Amino acid sequence: MRRDGKPSYLCQIARKKDGKTVRENRTFRDHKTAKAWLRQREAELDNPKAFKAATQEIRTLGDAIGRYVEEHGGEIGKTKSACLAAIQRHSIAGMACGDVGSEDIVAFARTIHTVTGLAAPGPATINNYLSHLASVFAIAQKAWGYPLDQEAMSDATFVLRKQQTIAKSKQRSRRPSLDELDSLLAYFQERTERAPHSAPMVDIILFAVFSTRRMEEITRIRWADFEPAGKQAARVLVRDMKNPGAKKGNDIWCELPAEAATVIERQPKTGEMIFPYTVDAIGSAFTRTCKVLAIEDLHFHDLRHEGVSWLFEAGWNIPHVALVSGHRSWASLQRYAQLRQKDDKFAGWKWRPAL
Repeated sequence: MRRDGKPSYLCQIARKKDGKTVRENRTFRDHKTAKAWLRQREAELDNPKAFKAATQEIRTLGDAIGRYVEEHGGEIGKTKSACLAAIQRHSIAGMACGDVGSEDIVAFARTIHTVTGLAAPGPATINNYLSHLASVFAIAQKAWGYPLDQEAMSDATFVLRKQQTIAKSKQRSRRPSLDELDSLLAYFQERTERAPHSAPMVDIILFAVFSTRRMEEITRIRWADFEPAGKQAARVLVRDMKNPGAKKGNDIWCELPAEAATVIERQPKTGEMIFPYTVDAIGSAFTRTCKVLAIEDLHFHDLRHEGVSWLFEAGWNIPHVALVSGHRSWASLQRYAQLRQKDDKFAGWKWRPAL
């Protein structure tokens, strides 16, 4: 019986041959699937090679994670890679795949802070780690024969959600005020005057706001990806745009508001990239400066939210905003539906790129 009151079926296999024993167990939600797995696994163990492999190799959860990263590393993002690397440092990674039960996953979720460096990760953060771990559970048995139990992961998730240990991320609504933007841009302008070769954070911040582009996307834009305005609005090819269904090769042409196009056009053509700087350099500079200026709880990604909000407040409709932001689903933009046209927030603003 599972914790939600529904039945579960435990299958156990024990085979002995030439003094060696193979013991395996799996749980299933329905009796038919349990019997099918039992027949299939017994038939597999009748094969001498399969029996030998089962007795010689004890795969750990860490092995499964390592193989997942090895085979899918080019498809997963930086955040997921970092989460899986942290899980490999946890004691659960040393457990044999067949021994990992729902109680072990629950215990892992409650002690994940020991490997993340976060004193008290919130429910949304823990949920992200569980989600990435679930990706490994989803294919380990089917792809490699590693006996990770998807039912155990499902049951653990059910318990953790009921106990509010995990939860989906709340949508942020943080927008920078004009005073905060003024402080940031004045600080970075002074830095550029002192260190001309540092990243042009003034233009990077302005471009992030008026183009609605993410930090990672900004660092990937080439001069060849930019088409200035002609008969149609300026546009830019956004490479590998974030999309749950496609981590790589998701290249989308996005319209550029005139302010964003102006920022690009005033950049020096010193190489292939328009903004030849790393995500780490830009992110660190932004975060560090917010601390210096005592600007609380402002993330670089909030600049994208600001830009999208500004477009709606300027009277743009959902399809037009989507052409700029790159949202594939208009439903993702419904959160902005309450915004109504009002005075342009950036009208007369001294930092607004001259058109």
